Amino acid sequence: MDRSAVAERLEEVLVTELGLDADKITEEANFEEDLEVDSLGVVELLMALEDEFGVQIPDEEAENIGTVGQAIDLVYGKLES
Repeated sequence: MDRSAVAERLEEVLVTELGLDADKITEEANFEEDLEVDSLGVVELLMALEDEFGVQIPDEEAENIGTVGQAIDLVYGKLES
């Protein structure tokens, strides 16, 4: 799966699981500041990503996710390894 496919699927997860507005989702968007996702929402997102992509995201790696682009890169990196 290429990076753009990961980005598309991640956007779908954000819209369906967290009810976010697709128009606000950009790679630069910060989950807390721009998308108003609280810490519980971030946990829900991580669980949804693990289910969607079949990857494990350890807590120490999850702490470094602040933007949509960082989430895409993390998932893409897991799929490539």
